[in-house]
Amino acid sequence: MAMLQVEIAARSEVGGRSRNEDDLRHGVSGPFCYAVLADGAGGHRGGNVASDMVVRMTALGLQSATQATPEYLTQLVCDTHAAINEQQQGKRSAERMHATLVALWIDTRREEALWTHVGDSRLYMLRHGRVCHVTRDDSVVQRMVDAGYLTPEEAVGHPHKNQLLSAMGTEGPVEPSTLETHMPIEDGDAFLLCSDGWWDLFSKRAIEAAFAAADSAEDWLDRMGEAIRAAARPKQDNYSAVAVWIGDPSETTRMSGLWDDDTIGGGAGKAP
Repeated sequence: MAMLQVEIAARSEVGGRSRNEDDLRHGVSGPFCYAVLADGAGGHRGGNVASDMVVRMTALGLQSATQATPEYLTQLVCDTHAAINEQQQGKRSAERMHATLVALWIDTRREEALWTHVGDSRLYMLRHGRVCHVTRDDSVVQRMVDAGYLTPEEAVGHPHKNQLLSAMGTEGPVEPSTLETHMPIEDGDAFLLCSDGWWDLFSKRAIEAAFAAADSAEDWLDRMGEAIRAAARPKQDNYSAVAVWIGDPSETTRMSGLWDDDTIGGGAGKAP
């Protein structure tokens, strides 16, 4: 049985911070491939340790999966969360390690994908050059937008936009947002997994425009990375991403578009 081609590229940059608390990993095992990204929660000691643990343990679970199910992914995330908490028993809240998580698993033989996330690291899915799915942030601001208290535009730059409602390593259980059933995939589909330091500067239109201009997963990330550096603030957060291209790039239908001032700097409110 023929299998879909998959191309994966990754970037992780420190930005204007003293250390990089983002972590990521991706791999291929026979017909299966995976990508995992985590962001150590800002302001918490040990954020880089937490993101490393989240990525290593989740990647290990995905490497060993012969047929991931929504239940398997959810349990994997919960087990990883429990393992992190076991490492920090007795620590005060301010000393606890925290991290976000977003993970993608693909079966190239069955031509289907599955994903899960905790926190505000995102997964974007593109089809025919358009963003067709974005994970919803586990954040105070996202809930305010959902409830109608804020418009997406007002959410951009909101003082509480980094306040998470769920993260790996918090006290108590975690409830990951896992896709309920496998998503069929096809030639030309693409995925972008990224930390908030990456997506915060991009609208959906900007992500699509970079995709339209790119000729590979590497090129797609290069174009977005250049835009981040050009628009970076003095204390730019760590920014990391994994790009996954499905199938032959020549089969990808891309929208035409050019970079302009409207595509950078307003991403947080426009993406969901």
